Amino acid sequence: MELDLFNSDDPSNCDLDNYGCELHMNGKDSNSKGSLLAIFLTVFIDLLGFGMVLPLLPIYAEQFTVDEHGWQLGMLMASFSLMQFFFAPLWGRWSDRVGRRPVILIGLFGSVIFYTLFGFATVWKSLFWLFVARIGAGICGATIPTAQAYIADTTTREDRPRGMALIGMAFGLGFTLGPLLGYLAVPSGTGDPGPGPGYAAAGLSTFALLLALFRLPESRVWSMPTESNAHARDSKYWQVLAIPSISLLLGTLFLCVFSFANFETTLSILIKGNAPFDFTFRQICLSYAFIGLVLALVQGGIVRRMAGRTSEAGMAVGGALAQIVGFLAIRWASQTGSIGGLFAALAIVVAGFAFLMPSLNSLLSRRTDSERQGTVLGMGQSASSLARILGSGLGIPLFRLRVDAPYLVAAVLMAVSVGMILLAVRMGSDFKEGSRDKLTGHASS
Repeated sequence: MELDLFNSDDPSNCDLDNYGCELHMNGKDSNSKGSLLAIFLTVFIDLLGFGMVLPLLPIYAEQFTVDEHGWQLGMLMASFSLMQFFFAPLWGRWSDRVGRRPVILIGLFGSVIFYTLFGFATVWKSLFWLFVARIGAGICGATIPTAQAYIADTTTREDRPRGMALIGMAFGLGFTLGPLLGYLAVPSGTGDPGPGPGYAAAGLSTFALLLALFRLPESRVWSMPTESNAHARDSKYWQVLAIPSISLLLGTLFLCVFSFANFETTLSILIKGNAPFDFTFRQICLSYAFIGLVLALVQGGIVRRMAGRTSEAGMAVGGALAQIVGFLAIRWASQTGSIGGLFAALAIVVAGFAFLMPSLNSLLSRRTDSERQGTVLGMGQSASSLARILGSGLGIPLFRLRVDAPYLVAAVLMAVSVGMILLAVRMGSDFKEGSRDKLTGHASS
């Protein structure tokens, strides 16, 4: 993939390597040359390690214990997202206080430790240490909102959707190549993957840590302490939720990720061993790689080019409508047995998600005081993690009840999300520095 995928056709935009040094934040030039390239590679490499380990967890768990009802495996799979739910807003709030760079470095260092421990746990064949490794990796991986806050620090409001799409592209590429590397560890779908994937993930995180250490400057621009910005940093979570447009956007994030988790969790069950589809382990891995590839290409090649020309609200609504069509198309493909129709539906769903997430995160960022970008984006990640936990937990029971139920529920929830996005746009406006409300610290609309 060539680097000019990141560039916009707008001649006023520079290439990615110089992007950070030519953008402004609070009226000051950012001297962090190559910062967006560094943050992209940092997130991509870390997610590559995560994506490599994730598909192998069921195989490891089956080797280490007898789990007739699947509760232990379910808890192991959910532990990562559960830790992100609790720690994402804490990391984000801390980054508002001490800066983005220290939080990102601590998170990457922790990932090195816990992926190494994951490798040891597979040698020891210890489910307990596997849990410890996944819980620790979840805590350390909860720094993604800090990376989003870094993007917010180093981009103008007009370029922010393009920057947020960069994070999504790193996710997409990580989840494309990660499962493929995991597949190489056990191409038959059975057998002992060994400690190699854990050690490889630790090695990738080590590289990301070194990259961030030497190539990622601090993005926070510290202002002289005043009563208003001190109040913004110390404000409580409930004060943020009291802002109608922000609470609506957080609720929309929850519904969108919940719907996607319903689909994502049940897809492998739908296509493996169930009529009309019967995919092999290899075909399932390639299907998920296809999902990640579409996500990366749409966010990197389309969303980033449309940013600044189309409003975030327009892109979010368009993404939600596309997902409604895609979820209904999955239902149709499962009834007709059309593999071509299934993959077309997957592409539509994922493309819609690719438009939704960076647009919603950009809207959240634009509505938020610069003094608490990390806090609010951390709350967004926390809402997404909770939605992923609940969506994964409820998706399979819905599937057992009726094969098409998860996709019908997802389509209905996305229709609700369209209304919530439009309402959020009407009820708020971009934050204006110097016009903080004394209770909420938010700009008056």
